Amino acid sequence: MLSNLETIYTYAEKWVREAGELIKQSFSKELLIQTKSNPNDLVTNMDKEVEQYFIKHIRETFPEHHILGEEGYGEKLESTDGTIWIIDPIDGTMNFVHQQRNFAISVGIYVDGVGEIGFIYDVIHDELYHARRGQGAYMNDIELPKLDPVSVKEAILALNATWVTKNFRIDPSVLSPLVTAVRGTRSYGTAAIELAYVAAGRLDAYITPRLAPWDFAAGLILINEVGGVATNFEGTEIDLLKQNSIFVGKPGLHEEILENYFRKASR
Repeated sequence: MLSNLETIYTYAEKWVREAGELIKQSFSKELLIQTKSNPNDLVTNMDKEVEQYFIKHIRETFPEHHILGEEGYGEKLESTDGTIWIIDPIDGTMNFVHQQRNFAISVGIYVDGVGEIGFIYDVIHDELYHARRGQGAYMNDIELPKLDPVSVKEAILALNATWVTKNFRIDPSVLSPLVTAVRGTRSYGTAAIELAYVAAGRLDAYITPRLAPWDFAAGLILINEVGGVATNFEGTEIDLLKQNSIFVGKPGLHEEILENYFRKASR
C-alpha cells in the first residue's frame, strides 16, 4: 500500500499543477458562466474542463479508483470503500469570475474512508498545500508546524457574514457572540483556502453551516496532520459523502468554542 500511495501522490501532484496551468491560460480567453442551484451558485467552462481533465487522467491511470467531483462528471457514491478522489476543480468560482484570485483546486484522496492524500492549490499565489497521512503537511517545500492552542479572545476566525444575519441555516444568535469575542474575522469566499489557512496557522478556526465533500475533503487531511480538530457543529465526526456543518480549529480553541457557544446555545 505504501508504494502505491507514493505513486498516487506523485501523479496527483503533477495533475494538480498542470490543472493550475490550464486555469492560468484561460485568463486570456472568453469565460462562459452558468448558474447551478441559484443565481449566486456559479459554474464556468473552466470548472467543467478542469474536472474532466482530472477524470480522464485518473480513469486512464487508476481505472479501479472512484471519483466524486463537484460538477457531476464523477460518480454518485453510497460507500467509502476503495480509493476515492474527491475533487473541486475550482473552489471559489465566484472569486475566479470576479477577481481571478482567491480560488483553489482541491483534491482529497481517501482509502476506505481514511484521508490519505490532500492537495489544495492556490493557483494565483502558487501556494501548493499538500499532505500525506502521518507524514506532515506542507506549503510548497515548507513543512507546516503543529498548531499551538489559542484563546477565543486572541483568535482570528474565518466566517461568512451571512451566518450572523438572518438565514435559513443557523440562528444568528449562536455565532454573533462569538464574532464579538474573537480578535477578528475574515472571509475569503473559498472553503479550501480557508481550511488551508487554518492548517498553516494564518487563521485559527473556520466555521460554516453547510459544506459539500469536495469543499472539505482535502482540507481535513491537512488539518489532521498539523494537530487541528475538525468536527461538525455537534462536535461529532464529519460524513465524507454528504453535506455537513464544518467547524475546524486549533486544539483548545475548538473545544472552547464548541462548549461555550454551540453547546451553550442548544441548552
